[in-house]
Amino acid sequence: MSGQQKLKIGLALGSGSARGMAHVGIIEELETIGIRPDIICGSSVGSIVGATFILGKLPEFTSWVSGLSRADIFRYMDVRLAAGGGFAHGRRLMEHLSTSLGNPRIEHVRPAFAAIATDLSSGREIWLTEGPIWEAVRASIALPGMLSPVTRDGRWLVDGGVVNPVPVSVCRALGAEIIIAVNLNGDLIGRHSQPRKDTPAPANHTATTEGPQHKVEVDFLERMSSNFKLRAQPLLEQWLSRDRQVPGIFDVMAASINIMQDRITRSRLAGEPADVMLNPRLSSIGLLDLDRAAEAIEEGRSCVQRNREHLEQIILNTVR
Repeated sequence: MSGQQKLKIGLALGSGSARGMAHVGIIEELETIGIRPDIICGSSVGSIVGATFILGKLPEFTSWVSGLSRADIFRYMDVRLAAGGGFAHGRRLMEHLSTSLGNPRIEHVRPAFAAIATDLSSGREIWLTEGPIWEAVRASIALPGMLSPVTRDGRWLVDGGVVNPVPVSVCRALGAEIIIAVNLNGDLIGRHSQPRKDTPAPANHTATTEGPQHKVEVDFLERMSSNFKLRAQPLLEQWLSRDRQVPGIFDVMAASINIMQDRITRSRLAGEPADVMLNPRLSSIGLLDLDRAAEAIEEGRSCVQRNREHLEQIILNTVR
């Protein structure tokens, strides 16, 4: 129709660690109903999936992640006790993504893209819209305590989810007129913080601890023990508490991050709401449960289907 133009659609991909694989299913299902964003903004894992989509490599990325073992996860994280600012560098992960998926400059790619990070000194959110795409993503995923911060332009940057877990505001600032946002953390409060009611296991139960979160801790302990032998093991035993009545370090980190991001997300979205908010149901998936990628992806698809009527109304309204 003469004189009409398509409204720009923005996709705000939220933070949420391993739950971020739901973004893959959401993007793929959006495309099946005719929605392809003009602008993508991502915090933390949202920046990883957003960058991968822009590079046209979602199938390759999904296949790679789905094949990762827990040992692979820690190898790519490049775990080091002396990493500085976190217990992992993530260099191998970034090298793999750059080599296998390409590493163009953000200003040269389409759809338009921004990765969100946090200035550790001022607390300001930083919108990374220039430079090599994976360098921006690495800053956006620097989860405090886990991945070491990144220095850029004289600032130390950490995870974007610290200040803007679902970056609707950034999509709007970059010109999006209709915004679809994905909140990965809406149903997670209390997931990791409930006291365990079973009998405490004996002090030497490291190899028999049950549950996916404890399996991560066991694998981590085994990897670190192999690197630092007996001199590191007593410290790690204390750090990754084996007492099942006390939350382990991953439990504490995950619960704290979930609480923080939930509160920030609620506050920010109250003042800058999206046109459509997608809330995949991911409470059973933990911080590092990448071995459950297929489950998260399928829930992403299901989430789009649950909101299909609303989304199709957006398609009808994208021309003015």
